[in-house]
Formats: sequence, C-alpha cells, structure tokens
Amino acid sequence: MRRPRTPLRPSAGRSHAPGTRTPIALAVPALLAVALLLMPLIGVLTRTSWSDLGTHLSSAGVTEALNLSLLVSFWALGLSLLLGVPLAWLLARVSFPGKALVRSLVLLPMVLPPTVGGVALLLGFGRRGLLGPWLEDTFGLTLPFHTSGAVVAATFVAMPFLVISLEGALAGLRPSYEETAASLGASPVRVFFTVTLPMVAPGLVAGAALTWARALGEFGATITFAGNLPGATQTLPLQVYLLLQDSPEAATSVSLLLLAIAMAVLVALRGRWNGTPTSRRTGRTTPRSSETAATLDTPSTPSADKGQPTPPPEAQESQERWPLHADVTGFNTLTLDADPGTTIAVVGPNGAGKTTLLRALLGLTPRARATLRLGGTDVTERPPHRRGVAWVPQDGALFPHLTALTNTAYGLRAHGVPRAEARRTAQQWLDRLGVGHLAHRKPAQLSGGQAQRVALARALAARPRLLLLDEPLAALDQTTRAHVRHTLRRHLAGFGGVCLIVTHDPVEAVSLADRVLVLDEGRTLQDAPPAEVTRHPRSPWVARMLGRNAWPGTASGDGLALAGGGRLVVADRLPDDTQALAIIAPEAVSVHVEKPAGSPRNVWSGTVREITSAGSRLRVLVTSSEAPDLVAEITPQAALDLGLADGAPVWTSVKATEVTLVTL
Repeated sequence: MRRPRTPLRPSAGRSHAPGTRTPIALAVPALLAVALLLMPLIGVLTRTSWSDLGTHLSSAGVTEALNLSLLVSFWALGLSLLLGVPLAWLLARVSFPGKALVRSLVLLPMVLPPTVGGVALLLGFGRRGLLGPWLEDTFGLTLPFHTSGAVVAATFVAMPFLVISLEGALAGLRPSYEETAASLGASPVRVFFTVTLPMVAPGLVAGAALTWARALGEFGATITFAGNLPGATQTLPLQVYLLLQDSPEAATSVSLLLLAIAMAVLVALRGRWNGTPTSRRTGRTTPRSSETAATLDTPSTPSADKGQPTPPPEAQESQERWPLHADVTGFNTLTLDADPGTTIAVVGPNGAGKTTLLRALLGLTPRARATLRLGGTDVTERPPHRRGVAWVPQDGALFPHLTALTNTAYGLRAHGVPRAEARRTAQQWLDRLGVGHLAHRKPAQLSGGQAQRVALARALAARPRLLLLDEPLAALDQTTRAHVRHTLRRHLAGFGGVCLIVTHDPVEAVSLADRVLVLDEGRTLQDAPPAEVTRHPRSPWVARMLGRNAWPGTASGDGLALAGGGRLVVADRLPDDTQALAIIAPEAVSVHVEKPAGSPRNVWSGTVREITSAGSRLRVLVTSSEAPDLVAEITPQAALDLGLADGAPVWTSVKATEVTLVTL
C-alpha cells in the first residue's frame, strides 16, 4: 500500500495566502521588533576592534575565563542530563498530586531574575543556608565561592531548557511504542533507553544544546552565589563585566565570542533539531510506486508463494501449550476461557470495551482489571513485561529507529537471548511471513502490508503465551488486507497460545476466528463460533456488521411489534412479550415500483435513500414511515429495470418465512 507523501512545508516567506498583502498595522510593529533585536547585534559588530580581536581573545585572563566557562558549562550540562531527563519523563508520563507545582518550579528559574536566583541558592546551599552546614559537615563540600558553586548556579538556571524541550518531545511520542516494547518483555528501564530516548533524540539534543549555551552565558546567579574569583568562579560573562570597566574594546571582543557561540547553537538547531519525535517523521527514503509496493507485499519465499508453511524457527519448536482463563472486572465485566490454539475475534460498537479488554489483559489500564492465568501460571500480579502477553496495536508500532530485523529481534533480546541467536531467529520469522528480503529496511521504507507482517513477526518471535491484535488490518487496502489475512491465518494455526483479534470486519471475524466475542458496554452479548453468530446474531450492531437487517421488537400474536414502530409478520411465533431481534437478509428483500400482490405478508412503501455497490450487486437503502430502514440487495440489471435512483418512491416486501428471530 502506498502511503501518502508528507507535503513540503512552505517557506517562511510564502506562508501567507497568494495575492494577499501584509497589513501595515502589523508590518510596522513587526519591523520595529526586528530592529529592536537586531540593533544591539549590529552595535557589537560595528564597535568590535577587528584588528585587536586576536589579542583580546588570547590574553591570559580571557583564556583562563574561557576554560573555566567550558568546564562549568559542561558540568552543568552533565548534571542537567542526569537530573533533568528523569524529571522530564516524570512530567510527561506520570500523573501525580502536585504535578502543576513541580512544572512551575521547573519554569521558575526562567522567569526569576538571576540575582534573585543566586540569593535563593545562598539561602538554600550557603554556609548559613538550609543544607549548607550539613553538606559541609557530612561531605566537606562548600559550594559558595567555589567552582562547584558556579556549576550549581549554572545548572539551576539552565536545566529548565532541557526539561521543557524533552518533556514536549515525550508528550508528542505515542505511548503505544513503549507499551508495545513492554509487551515484548522489555523492562521499563530497557524501554526507556532503547525506545523512548532514541525516538525523542531531537528534543533531547535541542534541549542539551540550549542548556549548554545558557550555562556558558550565566552571570547573575553565578556572581551572587559563587562570587567572582579568578580561576575559580570568574567565568567568561564575569570577565566581560570586569573588562567593561578597564578595557571596553576587549569586553566587546569577548562579547562577540559569546554571541558567536550562541548564534552557532541556534543555527545548528534550526530545522534539524526541532524536538519532534522520530515517529512523526513519515518521509520515505525510497519512494516506490503502488505497483512496486504491491509486488513487495507478496511473500518472496517459494514456500510462502505456494501457501505451504515453512519450517518453524527453532525458538518455536517447543510444543508448550497455554490455555487462557481471565476474569475481567471494572468497565469490562466478563469471564474468558479458551484452549490453546484458539483465535477469538472481539467485536462490538465503538466504546464497547474492546481495546479496554486487551489493555486489561496487558495490565495497562486502570479502567479494568484482569485476573489472568496462562497455562498453569497466574500472571495477574506481574508487570506487563513479565506476563508473556504480546500486543500488536493497529498501526503496528514498529520502532522507527530500528530495522525490520532488529525490530523483530527486540523481544528476544529483551528476554536475554544472545544477539546472534536473536537475529537468526528474527530472520527466520521474517522469512516465514514473506518479508525476509526486507530485513534491513526501516519502517519508513515499508508499505502498510509489509509493516504489519513485520509487526506480527516481532510479536510471534517474542514467544508470547497470549497474542493480542488490535485491528491489525484496518489501515490496509483491500488487496493488501487479503494477503496479510491469508498470512495471519496460516501462522496462527501453529500458535501454542490464545489469540484475541479486535476487528470491525466481518470477513476477518469469520475467516480468522474460532470464536466471536461480542461486547457492548463492557459486557458479553454473545460468545459463539462464527457460523452461529452469523446465523443468529444477538446484537443489532453485529447483524448490521454482517450486512443484515436487524429490527428489535416484542413478540405479539403472529408477529413482532417493532421498537421503532410498525409490525413484522413472522412464520415462527414466539410467546407474547418475548424480546427478540428480527434478522432479514438483504437478498430476501424484494423491491417493486408498484405495490406487490400475492404471498408477501410484509409490504411497506418507502423512498430510496442510497444505492451502493457490494461486489457484483447493489445495496439499496429504503426508508419508510411504516417500518425501520431496510437494505435490499439486487442486481444492477434489476435496478436499471426498476429505474431506481435516490429519492425514487418504491415498495418493499419480505416473506414471513424469510425472517429469523433471535430471542434476547
């Protein structure tokens, strides 16, 4: 499947609509603002003594201050990374009391006058401060008027830049990547270092660069808290302050140096490091035509082409079997039992609790809790990465910074499998699903069908005891969906655990599942084989999903009093007042231009509201004041003969023997 190209961003000068002019009332203040920002820079450039620039910058005092500034700024950057990265993750990922206060504390040094910050540091860490005496007595550490004090002051004012930049990147990263990594067996720490940090690298680099530049230029907090001691705390900004009194030309030269460093950092950050998570970048490195993508979606191995399964990877040669027992409480309330090798399709309307059920089995949601037993092991109290439950979300959640091979090997490596063995097994799984030739491509270079196969290979390679698939084929086109559905059905046949598939597609439910679990508002409406659900759906939503008309009503006499008004005559009578669902196949509905005469006992007048194609036939939606909406399925030739069109008046009829009643 060909993914849409990411549109090019318009340049800054072309962002306004063509043919429009910038209003003078906005242009003039904007130009004045630019002048306000630009004039000091022009002043530095014009007042610099270029002939003496080398002499000024190579003087002993400036060189010593520069070396000290670099030392202090890099130490401050290190402390900011050590403390700020966990803090940014906490603010972005965890809800806790006082979170708004903590975020305000992070922002405070950015709005606080630096000298006030220095005074606050003195009262907190000075010799007479709250912690100063304890630090001195316990560790022999005195911060004020010491290089370590300059480091603390620089960290205090610079760390917010790192925290804010990284928190924004983390907030823009979909949690499904981290949750998928956990379901593959990776511990929280491993997830953080192998998935989270690489994917937010732009935000981290941007924050680190701004933090270092801010620490390099710190003045007010440093001079207030650490003093101005040559060789100990006299950094380059403090040197500028002293030179202004004795040698203004030298002060201008040093200011130019600091200005050049700051501008270099900003230029390096422009465009490339904008804090956007890797997952948001959708551009392809190898654009392909849809024909090429479709060709590559087809399995490349001979055995796959013939529909015969290849020999299973060594990791799957074990004959272990894991039956499922789950008691789910909370939003979802149900009990689920399944034998090994069972595939269950989970269906229901939006908000029915399908995804909540999967997340409860994973242990990822507070909305519902699952008491879960896999095989002979109760995993209820285990964290997600130790449950043996693998999850494939709708988009696959392939890690964009890893190749297809390393994506597939990720779960094995998380379980401690040596790298070479993990890669060998991963390659076998990719070959088995027909995408082995794509092992060294990254997700952005894969089509939709290829990406879904890699995601499935990754989940199966992790040796799960329970496999959860959340609408795995929803984003694929019809042709690719058929290929992937065939592949999925073939490989689920040898799976030793239980598989749950959330789907809205009746073809998937019927062709992939051994059972269909119908949910509504978190409760089980029906749990039966696909053939039973197809013949006797117990939910109007499921009946419509299967393409049938479904009318709820109450049994009365020889028919059904319909909930929406009207009456339906049926052949099989039910006891009066029995709640039932009338199922009418679209092909059992006859459409007429005039009122029919003869055997049909259910006849209604109506109006054609919509005509849609369904394969080689047409589906006609007819609305009526005498009955609920009714869908009929007819041939194109019949529609032509009847002269059907939107808004055309028609008559519909259904024989009583064509109505199936399902008691509720």
